[in-house]
Amino acid sequence: MEMVPSTMTEMWTTMGSTIASFMFIWAIIRQYCPYELRRYFEKYTHTIMTYFSPYIKISIHEFTGDRLKRSEAYVAVEGYLSVNSSKTAKRLKAEMGKDSNNLVLSMDEYEKVTDEFRGAKVWWVASKAVSATRPMAYYPEQEKRFYRLTFHKRYREMITGAYLEHVVKEGKEIKVRNRQRKLYTNSPGYKWPSYKQTMWSHIVFEHPATFGTMALEPDKKKEIIEDLVTFSESKEFYARIGKAWKRGYLLYGPPGTGKSTMIAAMANLLNYDVYDLELTAVKDNTELRKLLIETTSKSIIVIEDIDCSLDLTGQRKKKGGKAMADDEKERKEVKEESGNSKVTLSGLLNFIDGLWSACGGERLIVFTTNYVEKLDPALIRRGRMDKHIELSYCGFEGFKVLAKNYLNLETHPLFDAIDGLMKEVKITPADVAENLMPKSPLDDAEKCLWSLIQALEEAKEEAEAEAAAAKKVVEQSQDGGGVCSENCLAEKASE
Repeated sequence: MEMVPSTMTEMWTTMGSTIASFMFIWAIIRQYCPYELRRYFEKYTHTIMTYFSPYIKISIHEFTGDRLKRSEAYVAVEGYLSVNSSKTAKRLKAEMGKDSNNLVLSMDEYEKVTDEFRGAKVWWVASKAVSATRPMAYYPEQEKRFYRLTFHKRYREMITGAYLEHVVKEGKEIKVRNRQRKLYTNSPGYKWPSYKQTMWSHIVFEHPATFGTMALEPDKKKEIIEDLVTFSESKEFYARIGKAWKRGYLLYGPPGTGKSTMIAAMANLLNYDVYDLELTAVKDNTELRKLLIETTSKSIIVIEDIDCSLDLTGQRKKKGGKAMADDEKERKEVKEESGNSKVTLSGLLNFIDGLWSACGGERLIVFTTNYVEKLDPALIRRGRMDKHIELSYCGFEGFKVLAKNYLNLETHPLFDAIDGLMKEVKITPADVAENLMPKSPLDDAEKCLWSLIQALEEAKEEAEAEAAAAKKVVEQSQDGGGVCSENCLAEKASE
Protein backbone atom coordinates (compact mmCIF):
# COMPACT_ATOMS: atom_id res chain seq x y z
CA MET A 1 0.00 0.00 0.00
CA GLU A 2 2.88 2.34 0.69
CA MET A 3 4.21 1.80 -2.85
CA VAL A 4 1.16 3.35 -4.56
CA PRO A 5 1.76 7.03 -3.67
CA SER A 6 5.41 6.66 -4.61
CA THR A 7 4.50 5.11 -7.96
CA MET A 8 1.93 7.82 -8.68
CA THR A 9 4.44 10.51 -7.79
CA GLU A 10 7.04 9.01 -10.11
CA MET A 11 4.48 8.74 -12.91
CA TRP A 12 3.45 12.41 -12.64
CA THR A 13 7.09 13.47 -12.38
CA THR A 14 7.95 11.53 -15.53
CA MET A 15 4.95 12.91 -17.38
CA GLY A 16 5.77 16.48 -16.38
CA SER A 17 9.37 16.04 -17.41
CA THR A 18 8.33 14.59 -20.78
CA ILE A 19 5.89 17.45 -21.49
CA ALA A 20 8.48 20.03 -20.50
CA SER A 21 11.06 18.38 -22.77
CA PHE A 22 8.59 18.30 -25.64
CA MET A 23 7.70 22.00 -25.15
CA PHE A 24 11.41 22.89 -25.05
CA ILE A 25 12.17 20.94 -28.24
CA TRP A 26 9.16 22.46 -30.02
CA ALA A 27 10.25 25.96 -29.00
CA ILE A 28 13.73 25.26 -30.41
CA ILE A 29 12.23 23.98 -33.67
CA ARG A 30 10.01 27.05 -34.04
CA GLN A 31 12.95 29.32 -33.27
CA TYR A 32 15.59 27.83 -35.52
CA CYS A 33 13.85 25.58 -38.05
CA PRO A 34 13.16 27.47 -41.33
CA TYR A 35 9.52 28.39 -41.83
CA GLU A 36 9.46 26.73 -45.27
CA LEU A 37 10.67 23.42 -43.81
CA ARG A 38 8.06 23.50 -41.06
CA ARG A 39 5.32 24.25 -43.62
CA TYR A 40 6.55 21.34 -45.76
CA PHE A 41 6.43 18.98 -42.76
CA GLU A 42 2.97 20.19 -41.69
CA LYS A 43 1.65 19.85 -45.25
CA TYR A 44 2.57 16.20 -45.65
CA THR A 45 1.57 15.33 -42.10
CA HIS A 46 -1.83 16.82 -42.80
CA THR A 47 -2.09 14.87 -46.07
CA ILE A 48 -1.35 11.57 -44.31
CA MET A 49 -3.86 12.28 -41.54
CA THR A 50 -6.54 13.24 -44.07
CA TYR A 51 -6.03 9.98 -45.95
CA PHE A 52 -6.95 7.90 -42.90
CA SER A 53 -9.61 10.26 -41.45
CA PRO A 54 -13.31 9.59 -42.32
CA TYR A 55 -14.19 13.27 -41.86
CA ILE A 56 -14.40 16.05 -44.44
CA LYS A 57 -13.62 19.68 -43.65
CA ILE A 58 -14.83 22.83 -45.44
CA SER A 59 -13.31 26.25 -44.68
CA ILE A 60 -15.27 29.46 -45.30
CA HIS A 61 -12.95 32.46 -45.17
CA GLU A 62 -13.94 36.02 -44.35
CA PHE A 63 -11.93 37.40 -47.28
CA THR A 64 -10.94 35.68 -50.50
CA GLY A 65 -8.49 36.64 -53.23
CA ASP A 66 -6.97 40.05 -52.58
CA ARG A 67 -9.34 40.77 -49.65
CA LEU A 68 -11.24 43.42 -51.59
CA LYS A 69 -14.63 42.53 -50.19
CA ARG A 70 -16.01 40.50 -47.30
CA SER A 71 -17.32 37.09 -48.34
CA GLU A 72 -21.12 36.87 -48.46
CA ALA A 73 -20.87 33.17 -47.52
CA TYR A 74 -18.90 34.06 -44.38
CA VAL A 75 -21.45 36.72 -43.40
CA ALA A 76 -24.32 34.24 -43.91
CA VAL A 77 -22.61 31.56 -41.79
CA GLU A 78 -21.91 34.16 -39.11
CA GLY A 79 -25.62 35.03 -39.02
CA TYR A 80 -26.68 31.37 -38.91
CA LEU A 81 -24.31 30.50 -36.08
CA SER A 82 -25.29 33.60 -34.09
CA VAL A 83 -28.59 31.86 -33.31
CA ASN A 84 -27.49 28.23 -33.17
CA SER A 85 -24.26 28.79 -31.23
CA SER A 86 -25.90 30.91 -28.52
CA LYS A 87 -27.68 27.77 -27.26
CA THR A 88 -24.64 25.49 -26.91
CA ALA A 89 -21.39 27.48 -27.08
CA LYS A 90 -19.58 28.22 -23.82
CA ARG A 91 -17.69 31.31 -25.07
CA LEU A 92 -19.72 33.97 -26.87
CA LYS A 93 -19.32 37.49 -28.25
CA ALA A 94 -22.05 40.09 -27.80
CA GLU A 95 -22.93 43.17 -29.84
CA MET A 96 -25.92 45.47 -30.14
CA GLY A 97 -28.66 44.32 -32.50
CA LYS A 98 -31.37 46.14 -34.44
CA ASP A 99 -33.18 46.86 -31.19
CA SER A 100 -30.76 48.87 -29.05
CA ASN A 101 -32.14 47.14 -25.94
CA ASN A 102 -31.11 43.64 -27.09
CA LEU A 103 -27.75 41.97 -27.60
CA VAL A 104 -26.93 39.61 -30.48
CA LEU A 105 -24.70 36.71 -29.44
CA SER A 106 -22.23 34.86 -31.64
CA MET A 107 -19.52 32.26 -31.04
CA ASP A 108 -16.11 33.52 -29.96
CA GLU A 109 -12.84 32.62 -31.67
CA TYR A 110 -11.71 28.98 -31.43
CA GLU A 111 -15.11 27.98 -30.08
CA LYS A 112 -16.69 24.75 -31.35
CA VAL A 113 -20.43 24.04 -31.67
CA THR A 114 -22.46 21.10 -32.89
CA ASP A 115 -25.36 21.21 -35.33
CA GLU A 116 -27.69 18.52 -36.69
CA PHE A 117 -29.41 18.31 -40.07
CA ARG A 118 -31.63 15.40 -41.13
CA GLY A 119 -29.93 13.06 -38.67
CA ALA A 120 -26.38 14.10 -39.63
CA LYS A 121 -24.16 15.67 -36.99
CA VAL A 122 -21.75 18.44 -38.03
CA TRP A 123 -19.26 20.61 -36.16
CA TRP A 124 -18.51 24.31 -36.68
CA VAL A 125 -15.31 25.98 -35.43
CA ALA A 126 -14.56 29.71 -35.52
CA SER A 127 -10.85 30.10 -36.14
CA LYS A 128 -8.22 32.40 -37.57
CA ALA A 129 -4.87 32.05 -39.28
CA VAL A 130 -1.99 34.38 -38.46
CA SER A 131 0.42 35.25 -41.25
CA ALA A 132 4.08 34.54 -40.64
CA THR A 133 5.08 37.88 -42.15
CA ARG A 134 4.12 41.39 -41.10
CA PRO A 135 3.91 44.53 -43.24
CA MET A 136 5.99 46.48 -40.68
CA ALA A 137 7.49 45.65 -37.32
CA TYR A 138 5.11 47.85 -35.30
CA TYR A 139 1.92 46.53 -36.96
CA PRO A 140 -0.01 43.57 -35.51
CA GLU A 141 0.23 40.28 -37.34
CA GLN A 142 -2.15 39.84 -40.24
CA GLU A 143 -5.16 37.74 -39.23
CA LYS A 144 -7.45 35.80 -41.56
CA ARG A 145 -10.65 34.65 -39.90
CA PHE A 146 -12.65 31.68 -41.12
CA TYR A 147 -15.26 29.11 -40.13
CA ARG A 148 -14.49 25.39 -40.51
CA LEU A 149 -17.25 22.85 -41.03
CA THR A 150 -16.51 19.18 -40.25
CA PHE A 151 -18.76 16.21 -41.07
CA HIS A 152 -18.57 12.47 -41.85
CA LYS A 153 -17.90 11.57 -45.47
CA ARG A 154 -21.05 9.44 -45.66
CA TYR A 155 -23.11 12.69 -45.56
CA ARG A 156 -21.02 14.45 -48.20
CA GLU A 157 -23.75 14.92 -50.82
CA MET A 158 -26.39 16.10 -48.36
CA ILE A 159 -24.11 18.51 -46.47
CA THR A 160 -22.54 20.11 -49.56
CA GLY A 161 -25.98 20.50 -51.12
CA ALA A 162 -29.10 20.87 -48.98
CA TYR A 163 -27.39 21.73 -45.68
CA LEU A 164 -25.18 24.55 -46.97
CA GLU A 165 -28.13 26.01 -48.91
CA HIS A 166 -30.13 25.91 -45.67
CA VAL A 167 -27.31 27.64 -43.75
CA VAL A 168 -26.90 30.44 -46.31
CA LYS A 169 -30.64 31.09 -46.67
CA GLU A 170 -31.35 31.12 -42.93
CA GLY A 171 -28.17 33.09 -42.18
CA LYS A 172 -29.15 35.88 -44.57
CA GLU A 173 -32.63 36.08 -43.04
CA ILE A 174 -31.17 36.28 -39.53
CA LYS A 175 -28.75 39.03 -40.61
CA VAL A 176 -31.64 41.08 -42.02
CA ARG A 177 -33.66 40.67 -38.81
CA ASN A 178 -30.71 41.67 -36.60
CA ARG A 179 -29.32 44.31 -38.96
CA GLN A 180 -28.52 47.60 -37.32
CA ARG A 181 -28.11 50.48 -39.75
CA LYS A 182 -24.76 52.25 -39.65
CA LEU A 183 -23.19 55.56 -40.60
CA TYR A 184 -19.74 55.05 -42.15
CA THR A 185 -16.88 57.43 -42.78
CA ASN A 186 -13.40 57.08 -44.27
CA SER A 187 -10.72 58.25 -41.85
CA PRO A 188 -8.77 61.33 -43.04
CA GLY A 189 -5.00 61.45 -43.24
CA TYR A 190 -4.42 57.83 -42.23
CA LYS A 191 -2.47 55.35 -44.32
CA TRP A 192 -4.15 51.99 -43.91
CA PRO A 193 -1.76 49.05 -43.51
CA SER A 194 -2.34 45.95 -45.60
CA TYR A 195 -3.55 43.89 -42.66
CA LYS A 196 -6.46 46.28 -42.00
CA GLN A 197 -9.73 44.62 -42.85
CA THR A 198 -11.68 47.69 -43.92
CA MET A 199 -11.10 51.31 -44.94
CA TRP A 200 -14.35 52.44 -43.30
CA SER A 201 -15.18 53.09 -39.65
CA HIS A 202 -18.75 53.38 -38.43
CA ILE A 203 -21.21 54.28 -35.71
CA VAL A 204 -24.87 53.38 -35.32
CA PHE A 205 -27.11 55.49 -37.57
CA GLU A 206 -29.79 57.03 -35.33
CA HIS A 207 -30.92 60.14 -37.23
CA PRO A 208 -34.69 60.55 -36.63
CA ALA A 209 -35.54 62.50 -39.81
CA THR A 210 -38.38 61.21 -41.99
CA PHE A 211 -40.21 62.61 -45.00
CA GLY A 212 -43.14 63.25 -42.69
CA THR A 213 -41.10 65.78 -40.72
CA MET A 214 -39.52 67.54 -43.71
CA ALA A 215 -40.66 71.01 -44.78
CA LEU A 216 -41.46 70.13 -48.40
CA GLU A 217 -44.43 70.70 -50.66
CA PRO A 218 -46.67 67.58 -50.60
CA ASP A 219 -46.40 66.98 -54.36
CA LYS A 220 -42.59 67.11 -54.36
CA LYS A 221 -42.44 64.91 -51.28
CA LYS A 222 -44.71 62.32 -52.90
CA GLU A 223 -42.67 62.37 -56.11
CA ILE A 224 -39.38 61.73 -54.28
CA ILE A 225 -40.81 58.93 -52.13
CA GLU A 226 -42.31 57.16 -55.16
CA ASP A 227 -39.00 57.45 -57.01
CA LEU A 228 -37.05 55.94 -54.10
CA VAL A 229 -39.49 53.08 -53.50
CA THR A 230 -39.62 52.26 -57.21
CA PHE A 231 -35.82 52.07 -57.32
CA SER A 232 -35.63 49.74 -54.31
CA GLU A 233 -38.07 47.31 -55.97
CA SER A 234 -36.49 47.34 -59.44
CA LYS A 235 -33.77 44.69 -59.26
CA GLU A 236 -35.19 42.66 -62.15
CA PHE A 237 -35.84 45.80 -64.22
CA TYR A 238 -32.21 46.97 -63.98
CA ALA A 239 -30.98 43.49 -64.87
CA ARG A 240 -33.29 43.37 -67.89
CA ILE A 241 -32.13 46.72 -69.30
CA GLY A 242 -28.45 45.93 -68.63
CA LYS A 243 -27.68 48.67 -66.09
CA ALA A 244 -26.05 48.53 -62.68
CA TRP A 245 -28.65 48.69 -59.91
CA LYS A 246 -27.80 52.18 -58.66
CA ARG A 247 -29.21 55.68 -58.93
CA GLY A 248 -27.72 59.13 -58.54
CA TYR A 249 -29.37 62.07 -56.76
CA LEU A 250 -28.18 65.67 -56.86
CA LEU A 251 -29.50 67.77 -53.98
CA TYR A 252 -28.91 71.49 -54.48
CA GLY A 253 -30.12 74.74 -52.99
CA PRO A 254 -29.13 77.49 -50.54
CA PRO A 255 -27.63 76.60 -47.13
CA GLY A 256 -30.21 75.60 -44.53
CA THR A 257 -32.75 74.12 -46.95
CA GLY A 258 -32.54 70.54 -45.63
CA LYS A 259 -30.12 68.67 -47.90
CA SER A 260 -28.53 66.63 -45.10
CA THR A 261 -31.94 66.03 -43.55
CA MET A 262 -33.16 64.74 -46.92
CA ILE A 263 -30.36 62.13 -46.95
CA ALA A 264 -31.31 60.93 -43.46
CA ALA A 265 -34.98 60.71 -44.51
CA MET A 266 -34.00 58.66 -47.58
CA ALA A 267 -31.98 56.25 -45.43
CA ASN A 268 -34.81 55.84 -42.92
CA LEU A 269 -37.39 55.30 -45.67
CA LEU A 270 -35.41 52.53 -47.40
CA ASN A 271 -33.61 51.17 -44.31
CA TYR A 272 -30.21 51.76 -45.95
CA ASP A 273 -26.76 52.32 -44.44
CA VAL A 274 -25.06 55.67 -45.13
CA TYR A 275 -21.44 56.04 -46.32
CA ASP A 276 -20.31 59.63 -45.81
CA LEU A 277 -17.34 59.90 -48.17
CA GLU A 278 -14.80 62.61 -47.35
CA LEU A 279 -13.03 63.14 -50.69
CA THR A 280 -10.22 65.25 -49.22
CA ALA A 281 -9.15 62.21 -47.15
CA VAL A 282 -8.84 59.96 -50.22
CA LYS A 283 -5.25 59.61 -51.42
CA ASP A 284 -5.89 58.88 -55.10
CA ASN A 285 -8.24 57.27 -57.61
CA THR A 286 -7.13 53.76 -56.64
CA GLU A 287 -8.03 54.32 -53.00
CA LEU A 288 -11.37 55.79 -54.09
CA ARG A 289 -12.08 52.60 -56.02
CA LYS A 290 -11.21 50.45 -52.99
CA LEU A 291 -13.61 52.48 -50.85
CA LEU A 292 -16.36 51.86 -53.39
CA ILE A 293 -15.70 48.11 -53.42
CA GLU A 294 -16.01 47.90 -49.64
CA THR A 295 -19.46 49.50 -49.56
CA THR A 296 -22.38 47.13 -49.16
CA SER A 297 -25.66 46.87 -50.98
CA LYS A 298 -28.67 48.68 -49.49
CA SER A 299 -26.59 51.78 -48.90
CA ILE A 300 -26.35 55.48 -49.73
CA ILE A 301 -22.94 56.86 -50.70
CA VAL A 302 -22.88 60.58 -49.88
CA ILE A 303 -20.48 63.33 -50.93
CA GLU A 304 -21.64 66.55 -49.29
CA ASP A 305 -20.68 69.96 -50.65
CA ILE A 306 -19.16 68.39 -53.75
CA ASP A 307 -18.23 71.86 -55.04
CA CYS A 308 -15.95 72.37 -52.02
CA SER A 309 -14.48 68.87 -51.73
CA LEU A 310 -11.79 68.93 -54.42
CA ASP A 311 -10.79 70.72 -57.62
CA LEU A 312 -13.58 69.00 -59.56
CA THR A 313 -15.71 71.95 -60.56
CA GLY A 314 -15.80 73.36 -64.07
CA GLN A 315 -12.53 71.78 -65.14
CA ARG A 316 -13.56 71.61 -68.79
CA LYS A 317 -14.65 75.23 -69.10
CA LYS A 318 -12.43 77.80 -70.72
CA LYS A 319 -12.37 81.21 -69.15
CA GLY A 320 -10.49 84.40 -69.72
CA GLY A 321 -9.56 87.60 -67.99
CA LYS A 322 -10.74 88.21 -64.45
CA ALA A 323 -12.97 85.11 -64.48
CA MET A 324 -9.94 82.89 -65.08
CA ALA A 325 -7.95 84.63 -62.34
CA ASP A 326 -10.81 84.23 -59.84
CA ASP A 327 -11.19 80.58 -60.83
CA GLU A 328 -7.47 79.90 -60.35
CA LYS A 329 -7.58 81.57 -56.93
CA GLU A 330 -10.57 79.44 -55.91
CA ARG A 331 -8.88 76.24 -57.10
CA LYS A 332 -5.74 77.09 -55.16
CA GLU A 333 -7.81 77.47 -51.97
CA VAL A 334 -9.56 74.14 -52.59
CA LYS A 335 -6.21 72.44 -53.26
CA GLU A 336 -4.81 73.72 -49.96
CA GLU A 337 -7.86 72.38 -48.12
CA SER A 338 -7.68 68.97 -49.81
CA GLY A 339 -4.06 68.37 -48.78
CA ASN A 340 -2.26 65.67 -50.79
CA SER A 341 -5.35 64.12 -52.37
CA LYS A 342 -4.85 63.24 -56.03
CA VAL A 343 -8.44 62.28 -56.86
CA THR A 344 -9.30 63.57 -60.33
CA LEU A 345 -12.55 64.36 -62.08
CA SER A 346 -12.02 61.32 -64.29
CA GLY A 347 -11.56 59.10 -61.23
CA LEU A 348 -14.75 60.42 -59.67
CA LEU A 349 -16.72 59.91 -62.89
CA ASN A 350 -15.54 56.28 -63.03
CA PHE A 351 -16.51 55.95 -59.37
CA ILE A 352 -20.06 57.01 -60.22
CA ASP A 353 -20.77 55.02 -63.37
CA GLY A 354 -17.60 53.23 -64.50
CA LEU A 355 -17.04 49.48 -64.59
CA TRP A 356 -16.28 49.30 -60.87
CA SER A 357 -19.57 51.00 -59.97
CA ALA A 358 -21.36 47.74 -60.87
CA CYS A 359 -19.64 45.73 -58.10
CA GLY A 360 -22.70 45.42 -55.88
CA GLY A 361 -26.25 46.62 -56.23
CA GLU A 362 -29.07 48.58 -54.66
CA ARG A 363 -27.00 51.69 -53.96
CA LEU A 364 -27.79 55.38 -54.13
CA ILE A 365 -25.09 57.95 -54.85
CA VAL A 366 -25.97 61.40 -53.51
CA PHE A 367 -24.17 64.68 -54.11
CA THR A 368 -25.09 67.90 -52.32
CA THR A 369 -24.09 71.43 -53.26
CA ASN A 370 -25.04 75.01 -52.53
CA TYR A 371 -23.88 76.18 -55.95
CA VAL A 372 -24.93 73.81 -58.71
CA GLU A 373 -23.69 76.18 -61.40
CA LYS A 374 -20.10 75.58 -60.26
CA LEU A 375 -20.17 71.85 -61.01
CA ASP A 376 -18.75 70.36 -64.19
CA PRO A 377 -21.64 69.36 -66.50
CA ALA A 378 -20.03 65.94 -67.00
CA LEU A 379 -20.37 65.27 -63.27
CA ILE A 380 -24.10 65.91 -62.98
CA ARG A 381 -25.47 64.82 -66.35
CA ARG A 382 -28.34 62.31 -66.48
CA GLY A 383 -27.01 58.80 -66.12
CA ARG A 384 -24.70 59.92 -63.33
CA MET A 385 -26.92 62.16 -61.27
CA ASP A 386 -30.23 60.75 -62.54
CA LYS A 387 -32.53 62.92 -60.45
CA HIS A 388 -31.91 66.58 -59.63
CA ILE A 389 -33.80 67.79 -56.56
CA GLU A 390 -33.86 71.50 -55.77
CA LEU A 391 -34.37 72.27 -52.09
CA SER A 392 -35.27 75.93 -52.01
CA TYR A 393 -36.66 78.44 -49.51
CA CYS A 394 -39.51 77.55 -47.23
CA GLY A 395 -43.05 77.98 -48.52
CA PHE A 396 -46.29 78.07 -46.59
CA GLU A 397 -46.90 74.33 -47.00
CA GLY A 398 -43.45 73.64 -45.57
CA PHE A 399 -44.14 76.05 -42.71
CA LYS A 400 -47.31 74.13 -41.79
CA VAL A 401 -45.29 70.91 -41.50
CA LEU A 402 -42.81 72.63 -39.18
CA ALA A 403 -45.62 74.20 -37.13
CA LYS A 404 -47.10 70.75 -36.64
CA ASN A 405 -43.71 69.29 -35.67
CA TYR A 406 -42.56 72.05 -33.32
CA LEU A 407 -45.81 73.48 -31.92
CA ASN A 408 -48.34 70.72 -32.62
CA LEU A 409 -50.48 73.27 -34.51
CA GLU A 410 -52.50 72.58 -37.64
CA THR A 411 -54.13 76.01 -37.78
CA HIS A 412 -53.91 79.36 -36.00
CA PRO A 413 -55.19 82.93 -36.60
CA LEU A 414 -51.60 84.09 -37.23
CA PHE A 415 -51.14 81.64 -40.13
CA ASP A 416 -52.67 84.11 -42.62
CA ALA A 417 -50.16 86.82 -41.71
CA ILE A 418 -47.28 84.35 -42.03
CA ASP A 419 -48.59 83.16 -45.42
CA GLY A 420 -48.65 86.72 -46.73
CA LEU A 421 -45.13 87.50 -45.53
CA MET A 422 -43.70 84.26 -46.95
CA LYS A 423 -44.92 85.23 -50.42
CA GLU A 424 -42.79 88.37 -50.20
CA VAL A 425 -39.72 87.15 -48.27
CA LYS A 426 -37.22 84.33 -48.79
CA ILE A 427 -36.51 82.35 -45.65
CA THR A 428 -34.92 78.92 -45.26
CA PRO A 429 -36.55 76.02 -43.40
CA ALA A 430 -33.67 76.17 -40.88
CA ASP A 431 -34.50 79.80 -40.03
CA VAL A 432 -38.22 79.00 -39.74
CA ALA A 433 -37.47 76.07 -37.44
CA GLU A 434 -35.20 78.19 -35.24
CA ASN A 435 -37.95 80.77 -34.71
CA LEU A 436 -40.56 78.11 -33.97
CA MET A 437 -38.30 76.42 -31.42
CA PRO A 438 -39.42 77.19 -27.84
CA LYS A 439 -36.52 78.81 -25.97
CA SER A 440 -37.88 78.34 -22.45
CA PRO A 441 -40.65 76.38 -20.68
CA LEU A 442 -42.75 79.60 -20.64
CA ASP A 443 -42.76 79.98 -24.44
CA ASP A 444 -46.14 79.04 -25.90
CA ALA A 445 -47.15 78.52 -29.53
CA GLU A 446 -48.35 82.09 -30.06
CA LYS A 447 -45.09 83.59 -28.81
CA CYS A 448 -43.11 81.36 -31.22
CA LEU A 449 -45.35 82.40 -34.13
CA TRP A 450 -44.84 86.08 -33.30
CA SER A 451 -41.10 85.45 -33.23
CA LEU A 452 -41.33 84.09 -36.78
CA ILE A 453 -43.48 87.04 -37.92
CA GLN A 454 -40.94 89.47 -36.50
CA ALA A 455 -38.10 87.67 -38.33
CA LEU A 456 -40.07 87.77 -41.59
CA GLU A 457 -40.81 91.50 -41.20
CA GLU A 458 -37.15 92.26 -40.51
CA ALA A 459 -36.12 90.26 -43.57
CA LYS A 460 -38.71 92.16 -45.63
CA GLU A 461 -37.36 95.51 -44.45
CA GLU A 462 -33.80 94.47 -45.30
CA ALA A 463 -34.86 93.33 -48.77
CA GLU A 464 -36.72 96.59 -49.41
CA ALA A 465 -33.71 98.63 -48.23
CA GLU A 466 -31.38 96.70 -50.55
CA ALA A 467 -33.77 97.13 -53.47
CA ALA A 468 -34.03 100.90 -52.83
CA ALA A 469 -30.24 101.22 -52.61
CA ALA A 470 -29.77 99.30 -55.84
CA LYS A 471 -32.37 101.47 -57.59
CA LYS A 472 -30.60 104.62 -56.42
CA VAL A 473 -27.28 103.33 -57.74
CA VAL A 474 -28.84 102.60 -61.13
CA GLU A 475 -30.34 106.11 -61.34
CA GLN A 476 -27.00 107.71 -60.43
CA SER A 477 -25.23 105.58 -63.02
CA GLN A 478 -27.71 106.57 -65.73
CA ASP A 479 -27.44 110.27 -64.83
CA GLY A 480 -23.67 110.06 -65.10
CA GLY A 481 -23.89 108.33 -68.48
CA GLY A 482 -21.85 105.36 -67.26
CA VAL A 483 -22.53 101.64 -67.48
CA CYS A 484 -22.32 99.53 -64.33
CA SER A 485 -22.26 95.77 -64.23
CA GLU A 486 -24.33 93.64 -61.83
CA ASN A 487 -21.32 93.11 -59.56
CA CYS A 488 -20.68 96.86 -59.57
CA LEU A 489 -24.29 97.53 -58.61
CA ALA A 490 -24.13 95.01 -55.81
CA GLU A 491 -20.94 96.53 -54.42
CA LYS A 492 -22.32 100.06 -54.52
CA ALA A 493 -25.63 98.96 -53.00
CA SER A 494 -23.84 97.31 -50.10
CA GLU A 495 -21.87 100.49 -49.51
